[in-house]
Amino acid sequence: MTELPDNRLILFTLGQGTDHAGRFFHDILALDNFWLEHTHDYIQWLFPIPEAGRFNGFAPVLDSSTQACFEENPKLREQQSLSLNRMLDFFGLVQNGMAIEPAPNLNPQDHLWLKTGGHNHLRITRMIRSLHYCHQPKLAEQLQTAVLTYGPTRGYVGEVSCEYWRKATE
Repeated sequence: MTELPDNRLILFTLGQGTDHAGRFFHDILALDNFWLEHTHDYIQWLFPIPEAGRFNGFAPVLDSSTQACFEENPKLREQQSLSLNRMLDFFGLVQNGMAIEPAPNLNPQDHLWLKTGGHNHLRITRMIRSLHYCHQPKLAEQLQTAVLTYGPTRGYVGEVSCEYWRKATE
């Protein structure tokens, strides 16, 4: 039996449908950093993975058919790249050609992912995995390299988080 893709996720990513809270893709990308920090039910929609999230039972799971849609449809990958760019801004990082680099204002006070532990480390792991599963391995590797480089050198990211990030593309 052929698995049908999760149309909610595809429509949401293409900007044609909403998430479980009635938000459109571009609405989420337009929200400020305070909202992104303190809201926890959007990252699963922007960066789906094959496992259900512990904190958002309403979010779709990235099944094999949806993965195939990401592989076949460049617009889905482009939209996810927009999600990545928004989250990079939130994390104080910027994409510069084939690399992700620190923005001039990157610091632990304003960018909480640079502190030890926390939900942003889980978000980063999810993002790396999702990019990998959604046929964007170069972006996954760029993000992985950036957080492994700048987390410990520009902040206080410990080895436990770094190990999760290293394994995220396996």
